[in-house]
Amino acid sequence: MESTVVQVTERRSGGYLPTVWDPQLINSLTTTYSYEGDGSRLEELKQVARRLFTSLDRPEEKLDMINKMHRLDISKYFDKEINEFLSHLNPNAATDLFTVALQFRLLRHHCFSVTSDVFNKFMNSEGKFEEKLSEDVGGLLSLYEASYLGFHGEDDVLEANAFATKHLNLAMENLKDKDLGLAQQIKESLEVPLHWRLPRMEARNFINVYQRDENKNQVLLELAKLDFNLLQSIYLQELKELAEWWKGLNMKENVPFARDRMVECYFWAVGSMPDPKFQKCRRNLTKFGSLTTVLDDVYDIYGSMDELHKYTAAVIRWDLEVIEELPEYMKDALNASGVNILPYIKDQWVCYVRSLHVEAEWYYKGYMPTSDEHLRNAWTSIGIPVGLAYVFLAVLEDSRLLNHSQLQFFDNWSDSDFFYLPALITRLLDDLTTSKVEMERGEITNSIQCYMIQESVSEEEARDHVKDLISASWKKLNKLVAHPCGFARNALAMTRCVHRMYQFGDWFGIQSNANKDCVTSSLFNRV
Repeated sequence: MESTVVQVTERRSGGYLPTVWDPQLINSLTTTYSYEGDGSRLEELKQVARRLFTSLDRPEEKLDMINKMHRLDISKYFDKEINEFLSHLNPNAATDLFTVALQFRLLRHHCFSVTSDVFNKFMNSEGKFEEKLSEDVGGLLSLYEASYLGFHGEDDVLEANAFATKHLNLAMENLKDKDLGLAQQIKESLEVPLHWRLPRMEARNFINVYQRDENKNQVLLELAKLDFNLLQSIYLQELKELAEWWKGLNMKENVPFARDRMVECYFWAVGSMPDPKFQKCRRNLTKFGSLTTVLDDVYDIYGSMDELHKYTAAVIRWDLEVIEELPEYMKDALNASGVNILPYIKDQWVCYVRSLHVEAEWYYKGYMPTSDEHLRNAWTSIGIPVGLAYVFLAVLEDSRLLNHSQLQFFDNWSDSDFFYLPALITRLLDDLTTSKVEMERGEITNSIQCYMIQESVSEEEARDHVKDLISASWKKLNKLVAHPCGFARNALAMTRCVHRMYQFGDWFGIQSNANKDCVTSSLFNRV
């Protein structure tokens, strides 16, 4: 009798820890805030703040108030008043560095045309900033923050960043014994500039700072706190519903090797689409992110090459006419007006799965791609293009522009910077924070490793190169955002969110205290 040899597929493990967010814990959380009970007070505070802003006479006072509104994440309520003021602002009138830089940053943020020539008055005949400016710490910090709204090719803004960074580092050491608060503010800005910060988390942090300010405006502070807590009440209810959905899938039993990061995915959804009216989009983003985190683990760690071939082929053959066979969250993407948007997101899905398949093939073949090869594939495999497709479709649906003409925008999505730049920045940030663990696990296709081998450089040099790519990509994104467009603003929002997600390590891998505190302070703890 012949013996049968059964080939056992060797499975790898990512060593991921279970989620720290138990569905029972989420369902036990409550809030005393609601728009039904507190909405009228919110409107009262908005009216008082509006009158306060219009009553200010000096431009410097209005600029300061706009800046504080931004940091408290309440400027969204005063766009009309802010734009009216900025439209009549002369960017060349101010003479001090602090005000000139603040004007430049706010004008660019609100899509007004302003050139970097406004900084020429602070430069010498050689095109360098005057050294005497190094004594103006407040002006340097304002210049530093403004430099992050520069466009690709603006050499004077690049010079501004280098000059401000150098002297702020020097000033920070001297301030530690004199002004600890300013030293801490400089430290935080050098780590993550204002323009790259997630507005919701900046609001949470700045509320704590602002309420200790002797010159604080109590109306702005109360408005910021109430707005934060009311939004949190909406998010908490949405998260409870998603926790029940996720629990019903029983992923812990069905795919025990994969990461359970539903709550972390919801944080991404909130940061990308914070407006209360986009509940359906947040739900879809969370479901997409949760399931593709599992899919990523299948391709990166668990699946055999034969299994991955079969799954990829199945996705490519995806029959869009068989709606009933689609996952529920894909059905949600059907617009209520009857316009079938599925053909416009199928291509992103297919390209996403194909890119995961390419990376799996590289691993099993031991192939080391060049940096360019890696990035050409990896900006898609990070999953951001599919997420952005949901976001952009939600914007069109909300604006009642969801028709076949508008949907043609998705035909050339792979050539669009609206998709490419946020995805590239996310990929590079991901590689910066996960490369060491991935290399230890035997995975070789990340930006750090590819560049190290290709250019024969150290890991530190490769990391610096990736950071330069991130900065260069941001400058291109700034140019995109400078022209008013709903898509650009949403691309910016998602990019800022992923910056916060990867600030303290691998957001979807390790569950560090910093990442847990971020989720808790944003979604669960009121201010």
